[in-house]
Amino acid sequence: MKKFFRVFLVPAIALAVAIAIPAAAQDKSKGAKAEKSTSTVKVFFENDKVRVFERTYKPGDTNTEVPSSQYRVNRTIKGGTLERTYSDGKKEKNELKEGTVRYLEPTKGGATYTVKNIGKTDVVSFVIVLK
Repeated sequence: MKKFFRVFLVPAIALAVAIAIPAAAQDKSKGAKAEKSTSTVKVFFENDKVRVFERTYKPGDTNTEVPSSQYRVNRTIKGGTLERTYSDGKKEKNELKEGTVRYLEPTKGGATYTVKNIGKTDVVSFVIVLK
């Protein structure tokens, strides 16, 4: 029985472990690439004329729903660094300071863009979108 254990069972267990560990590691890395965190929105008020909300970007969060074709007022509650990436590939870095109020007009020519928090801290904005 001891000989059977040493000759067949130990190598079989070692082989199973050797196969399972890289497979588990590969699954985790695929999941990490597939996950894309998005910024969160807390809507305070909305009607046919305005939408009022708070947007929070954790580090690495993105926003693909920027209302770039609408007028909006943005007040930075917690500052940080955001990066805009336009549909043509152009990038623009924005350093936002706490308390800053900005009036944003629609982008020229209806250019669309996404926003990503490239900093190390949360960025929180209070936004009023005019419809």
